[in-house]
Amino acid sequence: MQTVTDRPVILQALPALESGGIEQGTLEIAQAVVQAGGTAIVASAGGRLVARLKYIGAIPVEMELGAKNPISIMRNAGRLRQVMRQFNVNLVHARSRAPAWAASLACRRVGIPLVTTWHGVHAANLPGKRHYNSVLASGARVIAISDYIAGRLRDEYHVGPDRLRLIPRGADMARFDPHGVRGNRVQALHDQWNIPDGATVIMLPARVTAWKGHALLVEALAHLHRAGGFPTDWVCVFVGEANAKQGSELVSLARRHAIAAHLRFAGHCADMPAALMLADMVVVPSRRPEPFGRVVVEAQAMGCPVIVAGHGAALETVEDGVTGFAFPPDDVGALAACLHHVMAMTADQRAMLAWHARENVRTHYSTQAMQHATLAVYDELLHTHLADSFLHATGADESGDGEMLPQAG
Repeated sequence: MQTVTDRPVILQALPALESGGIEQGTLEIAQAVVQAGGTAIVASAGGRLVARLKYIGAIPVEMELGAKNPISIMRNAGRLRQVMRQFNVNLVHARSRAPAWAASLACRRVGIPLVTTWHGVHAANLPGKRHYNSVLASGARVIAISDYIAGRLRDEYHVGPDRLRLIPRGADMARFDPHGVRGNRVQALHDQWNIPDGATVIMLPARVTAWKGHALLVEALAHLHRAGGFPTDWVCVFVGEANAKQGSELVSLARRHAIAAHLRFAGHCADMPAALMLADMVVVPSRRPEPFGRVVVEAQAMGCPVIVAGHGAALETVEDGVTGFAFPPDDVGALAACLHHVMAMTADQRAMLAWHARENVRTHYSTQAMQHATLAVYDELLHTHLADSFLHATGADESGDGEMLPQAG
């Protein structure tokens, strides 16, 4: 077992640094480690977020960790061991299954602790999937990003309270602040996405894939468009990457309903606070339960009305009728009714919803609380003081942003 210095070295491992909740969480924890006086290393195949990683003072190590076949995993375990020895790594935090298998083998060989976070859906509906998933339940500490995921880890993978820690994802309350987004940033997206002046903007921020519910939203919008009583000037903006096949299928569906002219495919957006500021409502109609749903929390932080499918972690992050609205999953009619309700809200009703939504995030889902809680998990295993150092460095206290300690599952 390695001796931990007063500057612990934390290595995070994930497939790539392109975009998404896993990637954002990785950067946030790397930043917290650096702020607490530690050394943060991130092993991945690289991507558009590497520049930001370097900016916060972390060290990127380029390594292809996404391959799932056993030979590649064994090879990657050897590469990770080399990195661990080169940088005198004290703890590894793995956030995806293939990297976690390589990290698990490497950590056992080197004799340092492994922390895992269960981020994804990770169904076990095929032979061998449960075993493949189980590596994310094998860490010395296992972080669940929602109570929904904590329940799965307890019930399906028998992770006990000695190892399970519930740490919800968070939104950066300074970055996602409606008073901090200048109008020129919003106008830039308005022009880039060709949005007519005065149009109502319905936004679905998610990678375009079948289970995220893009087609369901198109069907609900078509229902309202046919029924009348819906503004004639509206656009539906899909913010997230889409391949040609997925995009063409949605366009074909919209054409059949005569609403294709209202769709916008925005692709990746680097300025999500401005995007959410532009939106009149954010819809997350996922057809499978979301493990957490970071964009739901970020939209609430911006005071934007959110409409979510009522399953998974959305039932934790949204209080129906208070901080947002939930509808029965896969129910086109119910989704259409929610859309119509939000459209009809008065300015006072929107202001009250925005206040409750932002307060919900500030109290329960701040990035700072998530960072502190994760560092406290590292401290449990390393007997260090990263969490306290982080609070001191950032000038925070436990009363400012909600619960600041890791919660037992």
